[in-house]
Amino acid sequence: MKLLLLGGTREARLLAERLAVRPGVEATLSLAGATRRPAASPLATRVGGFGGIDGLAAYLERHAIDRVIDATHPFAAAMSHHAAIACRRCGVALWRLARPPWRPGAEDDWIHVADLTAASACLDDLGRRVFLTVGARSLGPFADAPGRFWLVRSIDPPEPPPAFDDWRLITARGPFTVADESALLARHAIDVLVTKNSGAPAMRAKLDAARQRGVRVVMVERPALPAADAVFATVDAACAALSDQAGHQ
Repeated sequence: MKLLLLGGTREARLLAERLAVRPGVEATLSLAGATRRPAASPLATRVGGFGGIDGLAAYLERHAIDRVIDATHPFAAAMSHHAAIACRRCGVALWRLARPPWRPGAEDDWIHVADLTAASACLDDLGRRVFLTVGARSLGPFADAPGRFWLVRSIDPPEPPPAFDDWRLITARGPFTVADESALLARHAIDVLVTKNSGAPAMRAKLDAARQRGVRVVMVERPALPAADAVFATVDAACAALSDQAGHQ
């Protein structure tokens, strides 16, 4: 089986490790290039876009791909839509590996918004010291305001830098501990956290710290994604399905 794995998440890295030692599978990992120093993979890896839907369809045909597994970030909606259309055009099966979203507990103080623009619009009523963890490429919708402080954390520095008067950048890659996140919130006197609902277990600590410190959370919900032939919540489930497929061939 020739398989194309669309990566960019921890789950994709774990699945790549399993595919690399799986008999009968020839897999290639594709990364968008959103981070400068992606984690190493045991699979053959390509980095960069395909050139839109037509380019991806041409790649699938040229390499005789049997199956695509979309394990991209939940907010990489454009790539997921391109994959769905290209797979349908080429008659290639499309699976999706999608970790569950975070859910608030009884003591969490979350405000759910549909997109980044809505997140920016609601900040005036929530606080003046904002912790942004939405990614280096997602700062554009956030409008500065007099007296507002921004703490921005991302894997790579944003380019160009945001047009904020008072801000500080932290470049770091998780996971983070609840204790460290709580100390960070206290050190910068943060009163509102803005984040995307990625559902990543390694990134959950900031939400637990926010709850402990009474920091409000603006949660940007996931965009709608196109249908796939199968959707799996865990790497184990995806691997079990591959085993079932192999057993029926």
